[in-house]
Amino acid sequence: MELKDKVFVVTGSGRGLGRGMALAFANKGANVAVVDLNEDDIATTVQLCEEAGVKAKGYKVNVAKEEEVEKLFNDVVSDFGSLHGTINNAGITRDGLLIKYKDGAVQSKMTMQQWQAVIDVNLTGVFLCGREAAAKMLELGVEEGVIINISSLARGGSFGQSNYSAAKSGVAAMAEVWAKELARFNIRTGAIAPGTINTDMIAAMKPEARDRLIGAVPLKRLGEAEHIAQAAIFICENSYFTGRVIDVDGGLR
Repeated sequence: MELKDKVFVVTGSGRGLGRGMALAFANKGANVAVVDLNEDDIATTVQLCEEAGVKAKGYKVNVAKEEEVEKLFNDVVSDFGSLHGTINNAGITRDGLLIKYKDGAVQSKMTMQQWQAVIDVNLTGVFLCGREAAAKMLELGVEEGVIINISSLARGGSFGQSNYSAAKSGVAAMAEVWAKELARFNIRTGAIAPGTINTDMIAAMKPEARDRLIGAVPLKRLGEAEHIAQAAIFICENSYFTGRVIDVDGGLR
C-alpha cells in the first residue's frame, strides 16, 4: 500500500507509541484520525500531524464503548471521505498478582475491576475498532485495507499481568483470524509486539530501576516509538504481509 493520501485511524495516539505512529504515517503523507481520551494530547498530536502537511482531526473516544466506536468510524468517513486502515493501539494497565499469599493466608487477589478494565479496553476495544474498520472499508469498496493490532512482549506471559497478558495474546490471535476472514477482500492484518519502549512511564522511573530494565535487553538499550512506527509502516507497505506478529523487543523474548 502506498500511504500517501490514505486515511488511517490511530487509537491511543494522544501521546507515546500512538503519537509516534500517527506522526510517522503523517510524514509518509497519510491523513490521520487521532483518537484518544485526553483532549489536550489529541490537539497536540493533530497539530504535529498537520505540520507534516496532511489532514488530521481529533476524536475523543472510549474504545471500550460500542456506540462510541461506531460513531467514530462513521465520523471519520464523513470527515475524510474514505478509510484505508486502523492501528489499534489504545491500552491501559491495572497490574496485580493473581493471588498474594503470605504467612499462611491469602492477602489479596486480582480484582474483577482490575481484570475487566484491561479486557474492556485492550481486547474488546481492539475487537470493536477492527470490526468497524473492516465494515467501513468494505462499504466504501477500498482496493486495499490494513488493520494493525498492537500486542506486546507480555503476550507470552508477564509476572503480575494476568489481565494484560491475556488481552495482548488475544489481539495477536485476532490478527491471525482476521487475516483469514478478510483476505478475500484484500484487507490485510498484522500485529506488533513491542518490548521495553522508552515511554513517559519508563522515563519517570528511578534511574536504578530503569537501568535494570535496560540491562535485561540483549541490545542493552530501550526501544523508541519510531521503532514501532517502522514496523507499522512495513506491514502497510508490504502487500504480501498478513496475519503475523512482528516482535520489536531488542531480542528480549
